[in-house]
Amino acid sequence: MKSYIPLKNDIDKKWRLVDADGWVLGRLATRIATLLMGKDKPSYTRFLDTGDHVVVINADKVRLTGKKATDKVYSHHTGYPGGLRQVSAGDLLARNPEKLVREAVIGMLPKGKLGHSMRKKLRIYRGSEHPHQGQKPSPVTL
Repeated sequence: MKSYIPLKNDIDKKWRLVDADGWVLGRLATRIATLLMGKDKPSYTRFLDTGDHVVVINADKVRLTGKKATDKVYSHHTGYPGGLRQVSAGDLLARNPEKLVREAVIGMLPKGKLGHSMRKKLRIYRGSEHPHQGQKPSPVTL
């Protein structure tokens, strides 16, 4: 008996619409990562990109629990001496909520080529408007 492995033409990639209004950041990110990886499909194969395109709206209305708004810090280095840049999660939510949600979801995706292809299918928008009406994304109840 042979194992079923879907071919590239057999994988049905849909467009999904996720409303982040009122969701806790980590719980939202796990559900979005599941959709991007395709783990909700019966044809899921861990070494293939079987996931869907995901459009996230209302990213500015996501919630942070506990003291994460002040204590959780995102940092990066510019490459220059003294170039360590740090921003708290609360400040990032106020300035750039799309980046906050993106960082949370990308941390839950596989690393490497497969994760990079899944990462490209994620689109995040601050408000409720998005330019992907032509793809007719189906709303997802999380």
